[in-house]
Amino acid sequence: MDGNAIILTDGLLNQYPAKTAHGLIRGTERFNIIGVIDAVSAGKDAGEVVDGKIRNIPVYADLTQFLENSPEKAQYCLVGIAPKGGKLPVSMKETISEAIKNGMNIVSGLHEYLSDMPDLAALVQEHGVQLIDVRKPKPKSELHFWTGKIKDIPAPRVAVLGTDVRMGKRTTTRLLTQAAERVGLKAQMIFTGQTGWMQGRGKGFILDSTYNDFVSGELEHAILESYAEHKPDVFFVEGQAALRNPSGPCGSEYLVSGQMKYVVLQHAPARVFYDDNEELGFKIPPITTEIELIRLYGSKVIAVTLNTAGLTLAEARTYQQQYQQELGLPVILPLEDGVDQIIELVKQELAHETTTV
Repeated sequence: MDGNAIILTDGLLNQYPAKTAHGLIRGTERFNIIGVIDAVSAGKDAGEVVDGKIRNIPVYADLTQFLENSPEKAQYCLVGIAPKGGKLPVSMKETISEAIKNGMNIVSGLHEYLSDMPDLAALVQEHGVQLIDVRKPKPKSELHFWTGKIKDIPAPRVAVLGTDVRMGKRTTTRLLTQAAERVGLKAQMIFTGQTGWMQGRGKGFILDSTYNDFVSGELEHAILESYAEHKPDVFFVEGQAALRNPSGPCGSEYLVSGQMKYVVLQHAPARVFYDDNEELGFKIPPITTEIELIRLYGSKVIAVTLNTAGLTLAEARTYQQQYQQELGLPVILPLEDGVDQIIELVKQELAHETTTV
């Protein structure tokens, strides 16, 4: 699947719920993004809205404006938001209908499946396009149980875990994979969310829509399949949620079933409470205890990366220095400084493994 694509963000391009769009705007190997539909940010460059970097992706007020002004046609229309509850906003459904009538295939990562909506299903049938629900579970006959074969894979796995949801784990995982490739390492990314699938880098599965009994097996299978095809030196694996997030604890599958020897831990210093749990008062525990918990699982945190949302650069640098002194670990600002320093650490670990075999 490839071709030109537009992204729908329902006026949320400059907010957290558009994190799928943010990832696609930063980079995708699956689609060529030629526009974003967002009335609030119309007239701007999408990259500038996301992180201040011009990417020559115009933002249009509505689909009509795109159709009238874009020099290129789109074959795909991507739902670029991940709202709480995963439901399609009513306001977006009309735009999707118009996109179908204009010959676009629809790709959605929402929990609410568009292909289950009779009116949209009838429209795609009429216009000869597809409705692709990325999160729709595969048949159980196509899923895999954990086998233990992961222990025979020599390439080490680096899990990018976080102390909460919406930390930028997927973005950091992509940055690490790309940085490793630039210095000559054979690296493969394992995605575990719908945006990772849409970006099209590496192999993987959609963890939060996989039947629980098969999560460990699907994680293992993705690594086994990727190793058989590419024989990489190292894997970088996208984490989900957090080990102790009460609304969706996740992470032990990576450390235990995926045998992740190393961890890059992403943290947001500006956050006090778990996302969407502020009113309940569930605080994010100290990062020192998260590192210790990971150690007890048998894995090693080699670096901490900071999500600097809500901070000035000066504040972020202060936290960076504070954590480095407190933790005795490299602390990196991935979006501001890149992740080359972490790749050097990975190379050192690989060299050490080679000499001790």
